[in-house]
Amino acid sequence: MQIDPESLTGNWNYPTSVRFGPGRLVELSAVCAELGLKRPLLVTDPGLAALPLVQDVVDACGRQGLDIVVFSDVQPNPRDSNVIAGVAAFDGGGHDGVIAFGGGSALDAGKAIAFMTGQTRPIGDFEDIGDNWLRADTDAIAPIIAIPTTAGTGSEVGRAAIIADDLDGRKRVIFHPAMMAKVVIDDPNTTLALPPALTAATGLDAFIHNFEAYCAPGYHPLADGIALEGMRLLAEWLPVAYAYGDDVQARSHVLAAASMGATAFQKGLGGVHAISHAVGSLYGTHHGLTNAVVLPYVLQHNADAIGQQAQYIMRFLGAPKHDVDALTDFILDFRKTLEIPNSLQDIGVPDDRADAVAQLAYDDPTRPGNPKPLTSDDLRTIFVNAVRGAL
Repeated sequence: MQIDPESLTGNWNYPTSVRFGPGRLVELSAVCAELGLKRPLLVTDPGLAALPLVQDVVDACGRQGLDIVVFSDVQPNPRDSNVIAGVAAFDGGGHDGVIAFGGGSALDAGKAIAFMTGQTRPIGDFEDIGDNWLRADTDAIAPIIAIPTTAGTGSEVGRAAIIADDLDGRKRVIFHPAMMAKVVIDDPNTTLALPPALTAATGLDAFIHNFEAYCAPGYHPLADGIALEGMRLLAEWLPVAYAYGDDVQARSHVLAAASMGATAFQKGLGGVHAISHAVGSLYGTHHGLTNAVVLPYVLQHNADAIGQQAQYIMRFLGAPKHDVDALTDFILDFRKTLEIPNSLQDIGVPDDRADAVAQLAYDDPTRPGNPKPLTSDDLRTIFVNAVRGAL
């Protein structure tokens, strides 16, 4: 296929220092020392804060002379008020950095807190629109160490945070290059206690990051290659991690693929995330699970625009057939293996606010990355189909 050389342009940015492997969490105090941190604020969620894992980390670092304070006022879909409270804790405690520890919500909240500590504008002024990020005082952003305990969002290697508006619940992408963690500790042992249902939901979130990035328009062969391998790892190893939660090899591959998805999606995301962000804002659903439910309905809309991508994906996965129908069948079977519900209605989402979902999804910054144009009417139809299970 001939491509216009003028289209072969792109801006490519790739991740930070990642310490990957079982047992690497013990290196946290050494990483803090390398970054000159003596009193970091550990940002996590209430559930994790109540588990021995967090206290063990705090105690171990304390024995190395680190004075770590825990902040856990973080909702499942973090909001402006969580960030404001975190900034107050950071400033009031005289902290010098942030350890973002947990799933996507804790990682996003921690990154946003580190970003906002030195800013004078409200967080909404840094939404990822145009060059809003240039408004920030880069020198005032606190250093971040990111430690994921789920293998899903890949936020540990991202330069943005998803934060919901307190007034209307709309999710905004807050972006700045310096929100990238200075160091990531990817220790699969931290994911071993993740229950099967969350393993499936977060793992499919990672798969969709890779999938939507691969199908997004634009020239980014680095992202494309990473996305293909990320999908392959998840296709092979997510069912193993789901069935055998203590399998460290499976957990390792899935955790790596999650970071790969977030690395790849700088190329773009698409309609799955646009709708999922809207549904999460209005109904408070789990992001990964919502993505997993919505995926085949968006694929149905995009089918005539991703024939070549479907061919490459299915070949790379070693499937006997290499067309969109084969891809659709694979995804439906993959979801079934992981016991993902087939419709949004199955997870408590009605279609009573279809117009509001469509408008929020249309305004979402991920929507333009869809491989096929999406109007608000298209988004409404996809949402209603997803609620009713109409495939």
